[in-house]
Amino acid sequence: MATVYNLAIDQGSDFTSTVQLNNDTGTDRDLTGYFVRGQLRRSYGSTSNVAFTSNISSSSTGEVTFSLSSAATANLKYGRYVYDLELYTNTGNVERILEGIVTVYPEVTK
Repeated sequence: MATVYNLAIDQGSDFTSTVQLNNDTGTDRDLTGYFVRGQLRRSYGSTSNVAFTSNISSSSTGEVTFSLSSAATANLKYGRYVYDLELYTNTGNVERILEGIVTVYPEVTK
């Protein structure tokens, strides 16, 4: 089951978050052979999305980084969104690792 982790994003600002994944025993998870992807949507049923720039920053320590540029966040309307992040392999295995609510706070200075 995915970990629930809610996010706050300032509209018009760069956003970056890094998470470290652990095994059931609490040790670093080896992510060799995995890739990561994630999307942000206004609602679960929304057909439009904003894709996070996401990568595995350290396979050996289970570190995953995902981000949005200031240009991408400037195009988001303020309010609530949903998101998730998935690990996947070339063989078709998919595992949702993170999910939650994103609150986008409005930008004043433009």
